[in-house]
Amino acid sequence: MPDLQKPFYALLTVFLLGMLGWGMSSAGAEGLAFGFFAALTLGGSLMCIWERSVVRSAFALMATFGGAAGLYVLLGADFVGMAQVLIYVGGILALLLFGVMLSPPDLEERKLPRVFGGLGLMGIAVAWVAAKVSATVEWAALPADQLPEPKTSVDQIGVGFIAPDQYVVAFELAAVVLTVALVAAVYIARRKMSDFGESQENA
Repeated sequence: MPDLQKPFYALLTVFLLGMLGWGMSSAGAEGLAFGFFAALTLGGSLMCIWERSVVRSAFALMATFGGAAGLYVLLGADFVGMAQVLIYVGGILALLLFGVMLSPPDLEERKLPRVFGGLGLMGIAVAWVAAKVSATVEWAALPADQLPEPKTSVDQIGVGFIAPDQYVVAFELAAVVLTVALVAAVYIARRKMSDFGESQENA
């Protein structure tokens, strides 16, 4: 099988530069930021699928999460963007790394037919969701002078998380679930081979 790493990264670089140029030419600095975060999200996801190295895939997934957080910030959802960084980059990505590193390797997992097959299925799913959304959502473009002023909702969300009559219970339960998952992942990672042997003998 020919080595397609260099052509892939060359196309990825061209895509990144194209997104940056398109954003800069269409909306200036804001368009440049949107093009960068969009290219980071899409390029990171493609690199995560393409790479054979677990470490590189993890860094590519981190770039995808970071790009999505940047898009949230550009949309004015600053709290969601920061939660994306804290929860997904700081917590979920670490759990995924534990799970992947403790799983036995599959040499057939990243063959080109499987990669392109997965991309094709994901493309069909995205196209189906986009068709459903475009058929049910009414799109309306307002002039720039009629757009509302962006307002942060961090204060209201913070009060909602700590107020006894709002979301404090759900917030604490989510923290407990994440803590239990992290402790379980560390415990599994520190188990010895003799523990696995004893569990197989008991079975």
